[in-house]
Amino acid sequence: MIQKILIANRGEIALRVIAACKDLGIRTVAIYSQADREALHVRYADEALCIGPPRSAESYLNVPAVISAAEITDAEAIHPGYGFLAEDAAFAEVCEVSGVNFIGPRSDVIRLMGDKARARKAVAAAGVPVLPGSEGPVETEAEARKEAERIGYPVIIKAAAGGGGRGMRIVRNARELEQSFHQARHEASASFQCADVYLEKYIQRPRHIEFQVLGDQHGRVVSLGERECSIQRRHQKLLEEAPSPRVDAAMRAEIGKVLETALSRVGYSNAGTVEFLMDEDGKLYFIEMNARIQVEHPVTESVTGIDLVKAQIRIADGEPLDAILPEKIEIQGHAIECRINAENPETFAPSAGKVTKFLPPSGIGVRVETAAYSGWFVPPYYDSLLAKFIATGRDRTEAITRMKRALEMSVVEGVHTTIPLHSRIMSDEDFALGNFDTRFIEQLQQKKKAASTVG
Repeated sequence: MIQKILIANRGEIALRVIAACKDLGIRTVAIYSQADREALHVRYADEALCIGPPRSAESYLNVPAVISAAEITDAEAIHPGYGFLAEDAAFAEVCEVSGVNFIGPRSDVIRLMGDKARARKAVAAAGVPVLPGSEGPVETEAEARKEAERIGYPVIIKAAAGGGGRGMRIVRNARELEQSFHQARHEASASFQCADVYLEKYIQRPRHIEFQVLGDQHGRVVSLGERECSIQRRHQKLLEEAPSPRVDAAMRAEIGKVLETALSRVGYSNAGTVEFLMDEDGKLYFIEMNARIQVEHPVTESVTGIDLVKAQIRIADGEPLDAILPEKIEIQGHAIECRINAENPETFAPSAGKVTKFLPPSGIGVRVETAAYSGWFVPPYYDSLLAKFIATGRDRTEAITRMKRALEMSVVEGVHTTIPLHSRIMSDEDFALGNFDTRFIEQLQQKKKAASTVG
């Protein structure tokens, strides 16, 4: 049995892992940068070590420092959370070589899924639907032009090792290809140290839907249903919900079955999320896989009753899914998560500074995941996520009503937050009806501008 886990992360996800470990009777080690000396994960862990200066490259991404901290504290396992080193195949490999239990997939599987072009091939072979696109990375402009003509415009150029919208360009015609191709390669190289890009058919009005999976070390993979993640800004999610308003039980079962087959074949273990785009006709197409726990995992927990972080730890300890999951997985009720970021709600500019007052919401059907508190200083070095509000209900309407209440009852002073934006989303008629796609935020801002002009 794992007795002690080092958490190679910070913020609310570090606290989430600490909570799971306390439930399992496992001791925890927090690592922190100089900027996080007063962070809650440092206070609540059983042990804590400072591993470097504020910049993540010198602290949370410093692999030798993280491994040394595990060795010094006799931590048998490392939970990477999300972001930072969570999908770093080299880090997972270092853990394997060092004899530290990495709570995530094997390094070779992370490497496979981290290469979007290879991942497409791997899942397509098992029957997972994929968008028409290049078979692998395209090396030259001429090759890109040939592939674009074969696929048909518009196309999207994507970084093979990318994510978060970086190294991504939409190309609507042949004239735009040359500049977009070189820009995407340059950005991919700068962001991911890999210039490889590939092409996919571009869906004009997509919905972004992802499936949560768990795999054990005995060859079994189980799908836990989907999440709707279409409410985004700049390719970054703002709000997620489960289940999706556009996925029915038949589609959920069909996609879940092919995912279980595909991921079993590649030896996938631990938690993972498979991301799809849904076109205007309601068809799903694989785009990528995140080989880690997701920010939005609480909505899946809320509708399945399964603690995903505890499941991660038990899987890493060698337990089979039969011992972890209920015999039948059922989706019950509805859950919505709002990511409350320390950002200007109009421009999305980060808002670092001291939180002078923080009063999170409460009440039936409301869960809050946060590392913030009154007097805490939001550092400028990391992601701007301040808190996650999760509202659950018997159905989507009740979940929306409870989220409205949660947003109204929260108080955050000292920094800007996205709470006003989320309140507008909850009150929007198209959102209430489930009529939206990934352009929703842009359209919402246009509605506000039009209303102010009329006023």
